[in-house]
Amino acid sequence: MLEECGLPYRLHRRELSAGDQHQPEFRRINPNGKIPVTVDTDVGLTIAESGAVLIYLAEKSGKLLPNEQGQRTEVLQWLFFQVGNLGTMAGQYNHFRRYRPRDDYAFGRYRDEVLRLLGVMDERLGEGDYIAGDHSIADIALLPWIRAPQKWDIPFTDFSRLDAWYRRPLRRPAVIRGFDVLETRELAAENQR
Repeated sequence: MLEECGLPYRLHRRELSAGDQHQPEFRRINPNGKIPVTVDTDVGLTIAESGAVLIYLAEKSGKLLPNEQGQRTEVLQWLFFQVGNLGTMAGQYNHFRRYRPRDDYAFGRYRDEVLRLLGVMDERLGEGDYIAGDHSIADIALLPWIRAPQKWDIPFTDFSRLDAWYRRPLRRPAVIRGFDVLETRELAAENQR
């Protein structure tokens, strides 16, 4: 999102597996101990929760969130679809996918729900190239949660429109730069271990 908006930023890495997000220093920024968190030093404001961060950055930059009421509502609807549904279910699915010994009931339940949600998106994408009209914060929110299932074990063979959508933002220069920043930082962290 920061690359799309053209806003300057400094990325801070948190080692979640080591519990960095639960350290007092981080909990002062976000008492919930979750990422992402954005600190806008220009105005002295801290924003937690991915949906709130995306809305804030869109409003600050004037990009990726329409002003017209109907279009704006549609984008926000799909943003909340990610926050309240896809992100939550995919996160639980990934947990139970890796959990040993495997809890077959939980694994199956979350996998089925992720598949259902992917189907909802696939059907919606029959109406256009992006989830809510033009490229927006809804697409930005959804992209990582679509990227992850493909890395896990959910092929998109039954979701051709979703597969086409997934490839579309990956060609955007800002998305390429954003993923490059993350991968460069991850590689640097690996080399420090």
